[in-house]
Amino acid sequence: MSIQDRQVEDRLGEAGVRYTGGRRLVVAALERSDGPLSAAELHRELVGKVPVSSLYRTLSVLEEAGVVEPHHGARGVTRYEIAEWLAGHHHHLVCGNCGAVEDIELPRRLELRLEHLVGQASALSSFSAKGHSLEVDGLCARCA
Repeated sequence: MSIQDRQVEDRLGEAGVRYTGGRRLVVAALERSDGPLSAAELHRELVGKVPVSSLYRTLSVLEEAGVVEPHHGARGVTRYEIAEWLAGHHHHLVCGNCGAVEDIELPRRLELRLEHLVGQASALSSFSAKGHSLEVDGLCARCA
């Protein structure tokens, strides 16, 4: 069992939930992904391994426990990814044509500049920012 699996198992245990085989498969599929995946994309990847009804329940349980984070994107499609506390901080490039979402990790100097901008934007409304995420809309290499 990997360190990340132990962390997920502990988090689910704290929520009174078991880390079942199906949940392990969903977490593993999300770990392998280059970006957030929709339930339909996960179902295609896990066909024959996790029934679609179990997949939706699993995503709900994992979201409630804070193991995965939903991203409500273009065309009303919700995509899921491993929570930041497990996967690390990153941002997204979102294709407006095909809906693909790619993770991108900024170099430290750019991340610091972004944090500074978030602080400045927050100060305009006396808002206390606790974090940030950036989604850049555009066209992926396939659609460009």
